[in-house]
Amino acid sequence: MVKYAITAATGRFGRAAVSHLLTLVDKKDIVLIARNAEKAKQAFKDIEVREASYDSESAMTKALSGIDRVLFISSQPGGEVPRLVQHQNVVNALATNRVSFVVYTSFPHADESENFLAQDHRGTEQAIVSAKLSHAFLRNNWYLENETSFLQAAASDASAYYWADKKVGWALEREYAEAAANVLANGAEQEIYELSGPSINFATLGETVKSTFNASSTIQQVSESDYTSQLEKNGLDHDTALMVTSFQTPIDDGSLARPSEDLPQLLGHDLMPLSEALKEIIK
Repeated sequence: MVKYAITAATGRFGRAAVSHLLTLVDKKDIVLIARNAEKAKQAFKDIEVREASYDSESAMTKALSGIDRVLFISSQPGGEVPRLVQHQNVVNALATNRVSFVVYTSFPHADESENFLAQDHRGTEQAIVSAKLSHAFLRNNWYLENETSFLQAAASDASAYYWADKKVGWALEREYAEAAANVLANGAEQEIYELSGPSINFATLGETVKSTFNASSTIQQVSESDYTSQLEKNGLDHDTALMVTSFQTPIDDGSLARPSEDLPQLLGHDLMPLSEALKEIIK
């Protein structure tokens, strides 16, 4: 009997991965690892839950006891414990438990990208290789849900602003999660998958939203500083506005502009057309 575990199981990505994994393997063979066990139990009934945080190597080591295959979902930066330290804790726990296969969610072209967000992912990939863990790296492009505020504005009679104009491989977060669950259950033919939707820019995304929802909004590119100012006008404090503005830096530097067919390959079918995907986000 193979035991499958999904870390960070209560996040949106984790929940989508669990839901799809339940269609592939028996629920009795699934273990959810979550910072908040009660939250995970409420989300998924009758599935084993083990409580552990990436901040604690010992807790992760205990939680991964007896596990064969793990979907290791990367954490968000900015926590009290640096993300690379968190990830090293997980890698150490995986190695201690001699986990047979790990699927790690990484950053596009993490081995060569100069974007600041790639650094922790590159370090984590290197740690997994150094630990001699059998693995697959899923280098995820941007989730369409990342742009929910822009999409909602574009679908209304408002103005939708952006500052970075290079292309992005947007796809639904659940599509990335379903691909990850497929690899967890079925294994991988490649060590590295560059996962991406079709490459488009904000202007095209905005016009697609307008046509899909018959909206009369204005899609407008502004400077980076003006984008920050607009966020402040909408109620964000300066530091938060700067942080949100920085989310488009990987778009501006071209990190997300390299298309790939790996995502539909792992899904076994075409991605949802953009107009239909938008309707999942904008109700």
